[in-house]
Amino acid sequence: MDLEKLKFDEKGLIPAIVVDDDTGKVLTLAYMSRESLQISIEKGLTCFFSRSRQALWLKGETSGNYQHIVSITADCDYDALEVRVKKDGPACHLGTDSCFHNPILGEKAEKFQLEGLYQLLLSRKKELPEGSYTTYLFQKGLDKILKKVGEESTEVIIGAKSKDKAETIYEIADLTYHVLVLMVEMGISVEEIRKELAGRHIIDHKVKQEKMTG
Repeated sequence: MDLEKLKFDEKGLIPAIVVDDDTGKVLTLAYMSRESLQISIEKGLTCFFSRSRQALWLKGETSGNYQHIVSITADCDYDALEVRVKKDGPACHLGTDSCFHNPILGEKAEKFQLEGLYQLLLSRKKELPEGSYTTYLFQKGLDKILKKVGEESTEVIIGAKSKDKAETIYEIADLTYHVLVLMVEMGISVEEIRKELAGRHIIDHKVKQEKMTG
């Protein structure tokens, strides 16, 4: 790529759309200066320019969530970049796989409602708005949250045992909400749960079953 063709804005920056090379998922939108782009090329790791801090930042330098560059491609006007990467961890500082997790419009957006709820709970814990049930849970602490998880688990069992589908759905939704509150309280991200579930296919189920029944 001819770097001289790139069109940086009046602040010397160019938008960089970071994409997961394995999944094609957009991870984040950041900005690069000429210097950060050069560092990215030399190191093979994404380096951006923070507009808020007015400083360079190497992604993963503090979190360990480095992004290893596979390719960098300019758009048709040479005023934006697509940076395909293989990542070591979550792209978002909130601990999510991608910075794009707040559904606005469209059927596909519904798939991200769980993650959207998690982000809402994160903000509730930070802001603690008065009169919020979620605020109440966070203020009461871990023991109260665990008690509610236990209670909702029991309600799911009761609903399922009575073969009441609508009631079971309702109680599972309540349980999911309280489990997400627990995750936020303990600093567990949705991405960490995804990774755990993704690794389950390698479990020797027979050995695990023997351990459970032994």
